[in-house]
Amino acid sequence: MEKFFKIKEKGSTIGTEIMAGVVTFMTMAYILAVNPDILAGAGMDKNAVMLATCLASFIGTLCMGLLANLPFALSAGMGVNAFFAYTVCGAMGYSWQVALFAVFVEGIIFILLTLTNIREAIFNCIPLSLKQAVSVGIGLFIAFIGLQNANLAVKSDSTLVDMIHFSDDLYTKGVCAVLAILGLLLISILHVKKVHGSILIGIFFTWLLGIGCELVGFYKPNAELGFYTLIPNFSMPDFSSLGKTFGQCFNINYSEIGIFNFIVVVLSFLFVDMFDTIGTLIGVSSKANMLDEEGRLPGVKSALLADAIASSSGAVLGTSTTTTFVESAAGVGAGGRTGFTAVVTAILFLLSTLLAPIFTSIPSFATAPALMFVGFLMFSNIAKIKFDDDNLTDAIPAYFCVVAMPMFYSIADGIAVGVISYVAINLATGKFKKINPLMYVLAGLFILNYIFL
Repeated sequence: MEKFFKIKEKGSTIGTEIMAGVVTFMTMAYILAVNPDILAGAGMDKNAVMLATCLASFIGTLCMGLLANLPFALSAGMGVNAFFAYTVCGAMGYSWQVALFAVFVEGIIFILLTLTNIREAIFNCIPLSLKQAVSVGIGLFIAFIGLQNANLAVKSDSTLVDMIHFSDDLYTKGVCAVLAILGLLLISILHVKKVHGSILIGIFFTWLLGIGCELVGFYKPNAELGFYTLIPNFSMPDFSSLGKTFGQCFNINYSEIGIFNFIVVVLSFLFVDMFDTIGTLIGVSSKANMLDEEGRLPGVKSALLADAIASSSGAVLGTSTTTTFVESAAGVGAGGRTGFTAVVTAILFLLSTLLAPIFTSIPSFATAPALMFVGFLMFSNIAKIKFDDDNLTDAIPAYFCVVAMPMFYSIADGIAVGVISYVAINLATGKFKKINPLMYVLAGLFILNYIFL
């Protein structure tokens, strides 16, 4: 194991890698409940989607660990699954079988782009200042997700976002927000005291407190509001239901596919998946100090290949685009540095096919403190960005990139804003020699994406 994963060489231990893998899974387990709920809106069977999500996550994450030796995990991407259900199958009127076929085609294109080194070239052409900014931006992004999952940040008609009023829905949102705060404080204190496994301890502590609150009646489940029991359900899933989605991406009526609209759908999946994945790899690996002096990630080609394989295999199994998860940062924050972290997470996804009802009982407010704290760990990379007068053409685009990610709720849009502004500012100030030629192509593609897609 040591020879294969080089655990000691990368400054880790087997125990740390196992713990990091568990933390990563815990922060991602919500997808096993959320993804089936979203794709059910496209007419898909919930239990089948849940099993497909487990298996696609297992395949993709295992490939990441064994092929790339990196501590990143994959599952059905949030955002792109909503695009799948509500835009492709809803507004555009395609069947979910056609949507799965589009995801399969996108994955095949990804494999070809990876084998021809195009995706690796895109990763490497992004300047170091923007790569550091991506890490900071992702930190704010996942912290914002954590605030929402904790019910601390709520929507507002006047200001778009607001802080929760604890007296509102005290026995649901209110108590969840308070428990998340307690979990965050515990993780912070344990981290300062250098207690190993502080993030994992915080997740279980928050969950157990929630169970206690439910038992004494302080937390009251309300399915209509999306607040379910926190006590695990030990029922077994129906494995035969997987047949309702497996291979259905090839069971389509080609006459219903309008070629132009279908190309737009494939390109949309392709664009979002590519830059979400690249952004996540950049941000998380930057925080883990995995990038070399030129800002390149050793093994990035294998990582991108694992992501592409996951997308295609996920489509065959019956789930939307499988991509590298930003929650991988939680495992890195817990000390994960090798592919063994990913292997542990993959095994837990496989086991979750048997124990999914237990894992899906982990409430989002229990994993929210982990996301908020990991946001702090990633935000610290802002110290690496040079903001002095001699580096303003790097610093300003970096700032735009950081701000755009949480505000636009998209890693891909954050990268787009950073790349476009980097090219525009350096070109306008006569510093065109520092711009990698591929950056012009990327900036142009981003602009065309906003115009046409």
